[in-house]
Amino acid sequence: MSDTIRAFIALKLPENILTSIKNIQKDLKQYGFPVRWVKPENIHLTLKFFGNIDESDVANAKAAVSDCADNFSPLSLFAKGIGVFPTIMRPRVIWVGISGEIPLLLSLQNTLEKRLEEYGFKKEERPFQGHLTLGRFKDKANNGKLIEAIRKYQKFDSEVFTAQEFVLFKSDLKPQGPVYTELLNVLLAKKIG
Repeated sequence: MSDTIRAFIALKLPENILTSIKNIQKDLKQYGFPVRWVKPENIHLTLKFFGNIDESDVANAKAAVSDCADNFSPLSLFAKGIGVFPTIMRPRVIWVGISGEIPLLLSLQNTLEKRLEEYGFKKEERPFQGHLTLGRFKDKANNGKLIEAIRKYQKFDSEVFTAQEFVLFKSDLKPQGPVYTELLNVLLAKKIG
């Protein structure tokens, strides 16, 4: 029996966007929410979370990523506003939204999902909602403060950035937080014209 690894596919974010998000996290920490915050350097736009996969399946995941990357050009996106999943009454995740070339992002994610399914990976049942996870709630939050924070950042827009790096990550869960290792890094490379 082969070993398994925890893995996911994401688009990397440039440093200036991570800095903007770090500043939001810093401010949100002042509210005292019971949140385990994601380290800014670990924030990314997840396109597919596998959970545990066999190490023998990594080659198939890499092939699907490479195939998909060859068919898409880089995307213009920006971070926009904050919110929570699943609801304000039972928040589990606090996130920053994504805006910009969303139809292209949805097409990219859908194509990736289809390619992965062709290689035998299970299709995600939930609809894709592009977001950047800031943190995960450990306990109930003060709803009033949470609504106040969401309102404060509803008009937040980051600079526009170009999402061009598709990455297959391995995730090792450690007591101090996950450690991500890049297994494959591919540029979106569709030729225009």
